[in-house]
Amino acid sequence: MSGFRRPAWWALLLTAAAALLFIRLGVWQLHRADFKEALLRRYATSSSAPPQDFAGVAATPPADSFPRVRVSGRYLADRAYLLDNPKHDEQGGVEVFVPLQLDARRPLLLVDLGFLPGGGDGKAPDLPPLPRTEVNLEGLYVPPPPTGFQMGGDALARQTRWPKSSIFLLLGEVSRDLGRPLYPRVLALDPDPASIYTRVHTLDFSSMPPARHRAYAFQWFSFALAAVVILLVLHRKRDRRQP
Repeated sequence: MSGFRRPAWWALLLTAAAALLFIRLGVWQLHRADFKEALLRRYATSSSAPPQDFAGVAATPPADSFPRVRVSGRYLADRAYLLDNPKHDEQGGVEVFVPLQLDARRPLLLVDLGFLPGGGDGKAPDLPPLPRTEVNLEGLYVPPPPTGFQMGGDALARQTRWPKSSIFLLLGEVSRDLGRPLYPRVLALDPDPASIYTRVHTLDFSSMPPARHRAYAFQWFSFALAAVVILLVLHRKRDRRQP
């Protein structure tokens, strides 16, 4: 260290605090990446798991898992909701949700029928009719669609015709619109080759996938290294020899 001046105590303290903060943030980003990758693996394996009875997980589903369930009920076929911002919307279309009534005393279960291509020019695609009799359904019991920054208030309350359309689908707003309580998650139906709906259900980490967390971790670790380098550069001894 003969080529460097002894730094002041406050310079050492600030550098150490900044480096430790940056390292801590980088480690947190790595943990978030690992957590999301684990969720994606659980989601992928859940789709092939044997179905369990819906009553066992209805009100209090496991926080970090996505049980595949079996449930029976009747569609409220005239109360469809169209989500107008699905991620697999390359050719235009909507994600269709319909409430399912298990019985008169229990909350309604919102069912994700899948993606329906079509429509355009602001018009919703024609929905195929749903059975009016009791149906037996199987699918993943998953969190509701993610929402972004919402402006303009409750879009569902302003609409008087069905199906109702929105770029976000909040279970609280759907519950108020129906006048009935809802279960805290939605049922994403299993894929069906005979169905007109496209059912490709994935966890939506498009805004912050695991790879982006790792990229941010690399940035934070780089900042920690930069703090140390700046301290060394500022305290390097200058050559005072005259020519």
